[in-house]
Amino acid sequence: MQTSIAIAADEHRARCEALLERLRGDGLTGAVLFDPYYVLYYVGFAFAPTERPIALVLGAEGHRALVVPRLELEHAQANATVDRVEHYSEYPGEPRAETVLASTLESIELEDKIGADQDGYPWILGYRGPTLGELSGATVVRIVEQIEQQMAVKSEAEVALIRESVRWGNLAHRLLQRYTRVGITETEVSHRASDEATFALLDAIGPIYRAQSFFSSGAHAGYRGQIGRNSAIPHALAGNISFEAGDVLVTGASAPVWGYLSELERTMVVGEPTTEQRRMFGHMKTMQEVAFEAIRPGTRCSDVDTAVRSYFGEHDLMAYWRHHTGHAIGLRYHEGPFLDTGDSTEIRAGMVFTVEPGLYAPELGGFRHSDTVLVTDSGIEILTYYPRDLESLIIPV
Repeated sequence: MQTSIAIAADEHRARCEALLERLRGDGLTGAVLFDPYYVLYYVGFAFAPTERPIALVLGAEGHRALVVPRLELEHAQANATVDRVEHYSEYPGEPRAETVLASTLESIELEDKIGADQDGYPWILGYRGPTLGELSGATVVRIVEQIEQQMAVKSEAEVALIRESVRWGNLAHRLLQRYTRVGITETEVSHRASDEATFALLDAIGPIYRAQSFFSSGAHAGYRGQIGRNSAIPHALAGNISFEAGDVLVTGASAPVWGYLSELERTMVVGEPTTEQRRMFGHMKTMQEVAFEAIRPGTRCSDVDTAVRSYFGEHDLMAYWRHHTGHAIGLRYHEGPFLDTGDSTEIRAGMVFTVEPGLYAPELGGFRHSDTVLVTDSGIEILTYYPRDLESLIIPV
């Protein structure tokens, strides 16, 4: 019987060692990471960032320590793959959180040159404190690029979690489409579909499931306000809009699985599509297929976006362009690298991208599918499997 689908402790240790090997080569004595996604990636500890500083300290010889407030102590001890957890009482109490962090740095002998994602805990939700450089007296070297490069290529275990996310996002979207009808609101449909999909998820894998997400505790699908003409606003917000015949709808569905995410988006039409709706949908679908074909290991991210933009230009569609072709996805909905003309990153096997070129006509609506794809040695595997053809995406009136 399967007892866990989480990332194993051995993989977390290997991730830390891979980062430290690079840092030792650069003459750094260790690293301090504050970003919650980086902490989750390297030691498996998910937390909600507040004004109370949390820091992961990695020594060059492999020692891993986590500094947390008292209220997170047992949480960290139970879930973080570290050698020890240090804590302070409260922020901004005495002794200060920074005092405990400084003593931890000293005990692990982080000095001279320290790698960090940022120079100190960020000023969020009222936190105010010294920079890491001021606190340690060391030279702080930004190492975000090294971290992001490591995170960009997914392991087999990470891909397995993304596949699980795809499965439940697919169910949530199926229910979303089933319940969408003229006269009811996006709020009703989204909550019904998301709740039912989440209950099914919990029935199936509840004992081995954790969301590990700051935003969601299960499967979800919705419209986020992208209904009718509002579908031409790529990042609209939900507005409790009622569905009407003739609406173009742009959806979104996913499910956090031990922190990992997928992305499924579809363009649907309420009632029989007009000639212009069919034309725009056809171009959108073809552009996505152009992107699928362009994604190959060894090519550049910019090459994919260039191929899609060439299609825009060849068919006189640039007036409807709003954004790049896609982005990487994993622990965050948006990760680098980006399928954008400005990103020359070489595509490598193991990267996972969303592919989502869109067309946006203010008087008609928006047209965008998004599929999650895994880069393989020879091309891509499309992980999402919801129907892409227009006839399958018509909402009956």
